[in-house]
Amino acid sequence: MTKYWRTAAFALLVGALAAPGCGPPGRTKEETIEVKENSGLEQAKQVLNNYAKGQALGSEVTSFDNIVARVRETDAARADVLQKGFADLQKPKADTKAKAKEILKALEPKMTGGS
Repeated sequence: MTKYWRTAAFALLVGALAAPGCGPPGRTKEETIEVKENSGLEQAKQVLNNYAKGQALGSEVTSFDNIVARVRETDAARADVLQKGFADLQKPKADTKAKAKEILKALEPKMTGGS
C-alpha cells in the first residue's frame, strides 16, 4: 500500500512541475522562417571547399551530375568546368585537394579590364 502512495505522490509531483511549462493556450507566437535553397554553383563550391581542406570523396559524388545540371540552367560555361573537374576528381590517384583548388579558381568570376 505504501508503494502505491509513493507512486501516486510522485506522479502528482511530476504533473504539478510539468504543467507550468506548458503555458497558457494561445500565447504561442507562430513565425514563418524562409529558408533559401543553395544554388547549384554554391553547392558545388561548398563541396569543392571541403575537398580543398582535405576531405576525401564520399557519397556526395552521386550528386555531381545533378549539381552540374543545376549550374547549367544559369551558366553553361561554369557547368562545363564543373563537369570536367568532377570527372577528374573521381579518377584513380587524383590529387583531390589540389584539383579542388584548381576547379574553385576556374569558377571564380573573370575580371575584365575596361576604361
